[in-house]
Amino acid sequence: MTRYRSIAALHRDLAACRRCAQAGFPIASTPVIERATDPRAFLLGQAPGIVEGAEGRPWRGRAGATLRRWLGLDEEAFYATFYCASVTRCYPGRPPSGRGDRTPTAAERTLCAPWWREELRLLRLPLVVTVGGLAARALVGAPTLAACVGKSFVVDDAVVIPLPHPSGASGWLGDPTNRARLGKALAHARRELARAATPG
Repeated sequence: MTRYRSIAALHRDLAACRRCAQAGFPIASTPVIERATDPRAFLLGQAPGIVEGAEGRPWRGRAGATLRRWLGLDEEAFYATFYCASVTRCYPGRPPSGRGDRTPTAAERTLCAPWWREELRLLRLPLVVTVGGLAARALVGAPTLAACVGKSFVVDDAVVIPLPHPSGASGWLGDPTNRARLGKALAHARRELARAATPG
């Protein structure tokens, strides 16, 4: 993977990336990139959904609205606060069943990993929020959401706070114990965001 000198140069090459398509995976969009100009935190999700793939911007669908509500941020503040990346950057399309979105394969995740890892290296933001099990596993090695939501980690001097995915398709939050884990994680995320916004 190229080591970039600027995030703008990375964005140029990422926009042109077709690695997964060339490897034969049935992706259904081009890379989704959010070019935040002065972010305070890094958000690592799983993959764009169908709305994000169509609009070319992350967190535009219902899951994004739920995530903003969880964090107590309106749309403008959310996009000003977070540099949004994901484990894979193209909408992966529907699974054979036609229900929901296809989970990116391990091979796709490997092909795409150099992009978000390089973004983390270039930006060196003090707070990273992961959303969903794939993102938590990729960054902190958590085997399950229950093993990491409600806890915090340190990776390369950044505080990492895992969240579950806000998709309505997930039943994880049906368990009261998991809802308590989410509450703890969100309280920590809000504290860290406030700290990141404080000069000095």
